[in-house]
Amino acid sequence: MKQMPHTEADSIPTRQSLLARMKDWSDQTSWQEFFHTYWRLIYGVALKAGLTANEAEEVVQETVLAVAKKIGEFKSDPAAGSFKSWLMLITRRRIVDQFRKRPPAAAHSTPAPDETARTNTVDRMPDPASLDLDRVWEEQWQQNLLDVAMANVKRQVSAKQFLLFYQQAVKEWPAGKVAEKYHVNLAQAYMAKYRVARLVKKEVQKLRNKNL
Repeated sequence: MKQMPHTEADSIPTRQSLLARMKDWSDQTSWQEFFHTYWRLIYGVALKAGLTANEAEEVVQETVLAVAKKIGEFKSDPAAGSFKSWLMLITRRRIVDQFRKRPPAAAHSTPAPDETARTNTVDRMPDPASLDLDRVWEEQWQQNLLDVAMANVKRQVSAKQFLLFYQQAVKEWPAGKVAEKYHVNLAQAYMAKYRVARLVKKEVQKLRNKNL
């Protein structure tokens, strides 16, 4: 499914009310909502930066912990910067931390004969400072917006309707193949795609309207 057009103000939902509730560490519902909304974003950016899956999981955990410790300092004031930028800064620091935790290459080891011409492991390691994190963050932010919207809509429609939509809109199956595979007629396949896509677009807009 193609990403939907967006403006500079577009982002995934970060409502002031949610941030205010998150300042209460005992509010598990709000923290679960935060984690559900943002973990894929943080994980995806960490992978793009060159970390392994395990390292990216560590970045998610450490970022959430850092947000929990510092959320009381964050002010919902445009002049002080957006939550989006604040979260990106925390994520960037946790990514750099993961690179620093990697064990250094054995400086005095003797390379095998067939390895003498190869690039040193350290030289091949991605440099987080050189990563265009602003661009990667924006791309992942927009994709996560769509993912959250689709997850919300999935809970609003029947499993079969969402499946018919998903196979056409995301997997890009032709309607005829979907109709044959799931034993529905063409009209049902088309209508499922149209109805669910319309709900997803509405959900995306609703999430954007709730942004800081």
